[in-house]
Amino acid sequence: MAEDNKKEVVLSIQNLDVVFKNGKKTFKAVDNVSFDIYKGETLSLVGESGSGKTTIGRAIVRINPCSNGAIYYKGKRISGKLSRKDDREVVRKIQMIFQDPAASLNERATIEYIISEGLYNFHLYKDEKDRYQKVEKVIREVGLLPEHLTRYPHEFSGGQRQRVGLARSIVMEPEFIVADEPISALDVSIRAQVLNLLKKFQKERGLTYLFIAHDLSIVRFISDRIVVIYKGKIMEIAETEELYSHPMHPYTKSLMSAIPIPDPILEKKKKLFVYEPEKIHDYSTDKPQLRDLGNGHFVSTNNAEFEKYKKLRFGN
Repeated sequence: MAEDNKKEVVLSIQNLDVVFKNGKKTFKAVDNVSFDIYKGETLSLVGESGSGKTTIGRAIVRINPCSNGAIYYKGKRISGKLSRKDDREVVRKIQMIFQDPAASLNERATIEYIISEGLYNFHLYKDEKDRYQKVEKVIREVGLLPEHLTRYPHEFSGGQRQRVGLARSIVMEPEFIVADEPISALDVSIRAQVLNLLKKFQKERGLTYLFIAHDLSIVRFISDRIVVIYKGKIMEIAETEELYSHPMHPYTKSLMSAIPIPDPILEKKKKLFVYEPEKIHDYSTDKPQLRDLGNGHFVSTNNAEFEKYKKLRFGN
């Protein structure tokens, strides 16, 4: 993929495969995926359940091993075997916010301990007073109060627990955050608050995000660019407004058709578009690959479709 030379690439995923084995059976969850994430941007990874989004996120934070390809952080390979020093550096610089705020917090630990755990592990404080001040500051920043620190996760709502998860990541002073569907388990009214918090931290701390979601209506608000993924393969990459104005791949169009319309009459009349690849594409002889349409817009297409997409986008 041609890259923009003016932008600093923070994270680069190159020809990534992730294969899961169950006895003699193998399942390729991620298939030859490549994309870059630039410093200070939010890149959203969008696709339906089972498309491989979370698997990619977990490969970045080294939970899922790569079967092929490589992941680079600031030009340094972070996939595969690392020295203890490099491993600790990656853990500190790259944090993850998990989808289920209840399952990702230790029910037996107080909120103070949960937020402090990373500080303890990496000794990121001068003394006990400094540690507590850091924890108190971050709990206020996520919209909770210092008196909440003595409580346990079960005493909080889903939205509050997700704020604790966010505080736990932010207190480590990371540079890159993988946000794995951080709002899908929350009430609609709370979602905007958590998204606003993510944007606030990004602005204040210069953070870079990989935001994982299955819903295209949410990512428009937070994303600079969007990667659309289907069955472990990338279908389309574009800047947010470019993608919403000119969705090219039929799978992207099917995701777009599922976005709710706020008018109940129009919503009732709306026709959902279902993506059925075997009926739409003929890849028997001419195989698809990710091609650049222009405007930083990449689409998975073969030669015949590429000309059609170009005409559709630019009218020539």
